[in-house]
Amino acid sequence: MQRSMGTIIMLLLGFFTLATINITFTSGSSDNIGCIESEKQALLMFKQHLVDPANRLASWIHDEDCCRWDGVFCDNVTGHVLQLQLRHPTLDVEATDFEYSANERIKLGGKINNALLNLKHLSYLDLSNNNFEGNEIPRFFGSMGSLRYLNLSHSEFGGLIPSQLGNLSNLQYLNLNCRGYSEKLFVENLQWLGGLSQLKHLDLNGVDLSEASDWLHMVTTLHSLEELHLSFCQIPLVSPNLNLNLSSLVILDLSSNFGRYSSNLSWVYSLKTLVSLDLGDTGLKGPIPHDLSNLTSLRYLDLSGNSFSSSIPDWLYGFSPLESLCLSDATLHGKISSAIGNMTSVINLDLSNNKLSGNLPKSFGQLKNLEILDISHNLFEGDVYEIQFTNLTNLRHFHGSRNSLNLQVNPNWIPPFQLESIRLGSWNLGPKFPPWLHSKTQVKVLDISDSGISDSIPSWFWQMSSQFYYLNISHNQILGQIPAIPVIYPRAIFDFNSNSFKGLLPRISFNLMALDLSNNYLSDSLSNFLCMNETMNLEALNLGGNRLFGEIPNCWMKWQYLSIIVLSTNNFTGFLPPSLGALRFLQTLHLANNRLLGELTPQLKNCQQLRTLDLHGNELKGQIPALLGLSLQNLIILSVASNKFHGSIPNELCALRSLQVLDLSHNNLSGYIPKCIGNFSAMFKRDDSILKGLTFTYYGVMFFDYIYLVMKGKKVEYSRTLSFVKCIDLSDNNLHGGTPDEITRLQGLQSLNLSHNHLIGSIPGSIGAMESVESIDFSMNQLFGSIPQSISNLTFLSYLNLSNNNLIGRIPSSTQLHGFDASSFTGNRLCGPPITQNCSVNGEIPITRNEGKKDDGNGLQVDWFYVMMAIGFAAGFGAVLVPLMLSRWWRWLYFQFLDQMWTRLVLLYAKAT
Repeated sequence: MQRSMGTIIMLLLGFFTLATINITFTSGSSDNIGCIESEKQALLMFKQHLVDPANRLASWIHDEDCCRWDGVFCDNVTGHVLQLQLRHPTLDVEATDFEYSANERIKLGGKINNALLNLKHLSYLDLSNNNFEGNEIPRFFGSMGSLRYLNLSHSEFGGLIPSQLGNLSNLQYLNLNCRGYSEKLFVENLQWLGGLSQLKHLDLNGVDLSEASDWLHMVTTLHSLEELHLSFCQIPLVSPNLNLNLSSLVILDLSSNFGRYSSNLSWVYSLKTLVSLDLGDTGLKGPIPHDLSNLTSLRYLDLSGNSFSSSIPDWLYGFSPLESLCLSDATLHGKISSAIGNMTSVINLDLSNNKLSGNLPKSFGQLKNLEILDISHNLFEGDVYEIQFTNLTNLRHFHGSRNSLNLQVNPNWIPPFQLESIRLGSWNLGPKFPPWLHSKTQVKVLDISDSGISDSIPSWFWQMSSQFYYLNISHNQILGQIPAIPVIYPRAIFDFNSNSFKGLLPRISFNLMALDLSNNYLSDSLSNFLCMNETMNLEALNLGGNRLFGEIPNCWMKWQYLSIIVLSTNNFTGFLPPSLGALRFLQTLHLANNRLLGELTPQLKNCQQLRTLDLHGNELKGQIPALLGLSLQNLIILSVASNKFHGSIPNELCALRSLQVLDLSHNNLSGYIPKCIGNFSAMFKRDDSILKGLTFTYYGVMFFDYIYLVMKGKKVEYSRTLSFVKCIDLSDNNLHGGTPDEITRLQGLQSLNLSHNHLIGSIPGSIGAMESVESIDFSMNQLFGSIPQSISNLTFLSYLNLSNNNLIGRIPSSTQLHGFDASSFTGNRLCGPPITQNCSVNGEIPITRNEGKKDDGNGLQVDWFYVMMAIGFAAGFGAVLVPLMLSRWWRWLYFQFLDQMWTRLVLLYAKAT
């Protein structure tokens, strides 16, 4: 009893002792001693030089204890500031482009004031994920000797990394990661690393180390180093040091270096302490290195993006310690061995985007710890049976799209796992809708596109729609009507395109983010769908290729977040609604192939984010408004082809510096081609494309913009490669005048079509400067002169049509030009290959008796020039003679006129003499 009482007393004493101990590190919410005044003033001076758009530092005011300020952490005893945590919150991968751009605008920026030097006890400084707009890292950071943690990653610092950072002898964590950002850091060498003897974590991802030939030597001096991240650093090739002393290194990332030149990485295989190794995209070739098997502590291995051009080696199947293996995009081929069942520890297995073939081995079912499996985009074929999934009870993500696999399961099969994401696009799951999906109550991502389903969707599946944030059932033959979509999961994406849905447009939830119902048989007006009472969050809407009709209602005010609208290829009539101008985030507008009337609504000038404006194939009229060039400065694609526009091409269009596609063909435009057409700076270079402006990402799913263009004489849809297309098409109008020489400044232009106009003059002599052009069509004009010799310099030219002009002389001698069909040059006075007309010695066409004559069908040659000249003479002479013969009054007037003229001539002669 006494012993138990003694125990209780000791416990109580211990409790009260712990309760009275001061914790030396607390956040700003402490009620103890306040911060030191000099440090408060230093922080206020630091704040004064920052740019804070979101007012994140609103709590930083003089009247408040600085230890209570957001992001400030003090010592509870001394009041000294120990930590500044000013990291901007990071968006997750599900964020949209709009959210990313909005997030960028509210980051901290400005300049970093050296008042921070007064924080003598500061050990932790985190300014990551902000935007300092290319400012250099302050050199005075090297004088903050108490720092143990410094994180400046993803904050848009630029320029030379100051060597003064090497003075931070207490530093244990340094993160200067700038990968993926426009501003870049660089070094001349890494000698300053020698002063960081206590460093455990070093992240230089994205830093330009191309001049740092000493990088490996200096890294080996960091004996305490546990993590090293040098991804995307342009690391120079170095000879390996066999005496490496990196016995503490646990994590090594050298990914995205060395380009296509494989570096000698044998030194890596000697690092026996490694737990995680990333050699993705490091130029490795040949078989997967067997020496990797020496790394017996390895748990995470990434070899993606290399060029192994081999099968998966047998030793790798027996590498049982691995928990994560990524071999995506590694040009692997061959079959997967049944020995894969030996990898019993693997949790994450990524074999995507290779050329692996054959059947999926049944031994896949032995990977009982597997949670993530990605075999998508390979050449797998054959049947997959439910027995192969029996032991995969931990599987959460299964991605197998773009293979030729058949799922052979019992209609009553209940999978043993609860998947969160299923991607089986292009598998054969049909023809019935898969009933086993009924049990997948936790799935959030489902892709069963192009899976051979030709059935209606059961009601139980529509009731599951609230759990999806990505649902893709496109490119099937799914029947029936689409009911209301009661989305509960915020910001969901539904893709139902290219099916056989009929009936009315469904009513959708306000929190749906993207909806694609294109290429179905929906027949409805837009009014019930569009004219809502609540504000919608939809950002992408595709209703193209249906049977929708009526006017486009003026109800876009409630859809203010839309960035993509596709209503092409329907039966819409009427005028463009003015409320389209309320869509200030609109980037893509496709209204092609309808029956829209009237002029372009001037409210479009408010859509200043617009990248693509596609109105071709309607009945729009009036002049092309100058506002397109004055207000829509971000336009990349402008197509108003096949309408009824008239007037001249406004010079204001030349202000569109980002324009890559201009299609004004098949209208009634007149006047001259503006000389300023050479100002389209986005067409100056071949590869200077604006990829970001034509792609949209939602939850990791990329949507590509598209356009139909006539290129090389054929109508082609461009989508994934659209960002690299540069085209001008002014064909089938009433343009006259010459072809401006300035157009040859567009050295990145790939297609130029000026056919079926009334252009005169010669082909610009500097046309050979258009080094990227692949297609030229000047046919059906009135161009004259010779074909410039420089045209033979166009090495990419694969389509040329100069037919039906007034060109003369010899066709320039070029193997490429001689390879075109003779029809490219007919209807001119040209000679030489590839046409059969021979040239004389001086390059002129010899005049022959039958030149210019055509066969009348009976074998006789008729010279129609002389025939028409005779007819013209007879008509002109008859117009004078016939009235004189038939009318006395005309004869009297005629001879009286001659008499008066003769009298005047005689008088003028008399005066002159």
